[in-house]
Amino acid sequence: MAINQIMNEHERLSILHCLAAMDGYAANNSIIQSVCQSYGNSMTQDKLGTHLHWLQEQGLVKLDQHESYTIATITQRGLDVERGLASSPGIKRPSPKV
Repeated sequence: MAINQIMNEHERLSILHCLAAMDGYAANNSIIQSVCQSYGNSMTQDKLGTHLHWLQEQGLVKLDQHESYTIATITQRGLDVERGLASSPGIKRPSPKV
């Protein structure tokens, strides 16, 4: 498996972790970027935007575009993937909670 694929899978999972932890299951792109960095997944805003649109295409998040920012909201399917109850190609499966 190529390192880029591994990184993409981890970064997408960290985005879902961030959204699942938020009140209202939503956050703007700047907050998501900061939270993902705390998980060790630093991304540019361009890369984050690419991941958010990819997650939207998979039905895992909904995006609300504004002029200078984007608000992402995790869907029920996204929560299921984040919790490990479902899997989605292109997203790292989370480790079991002990």
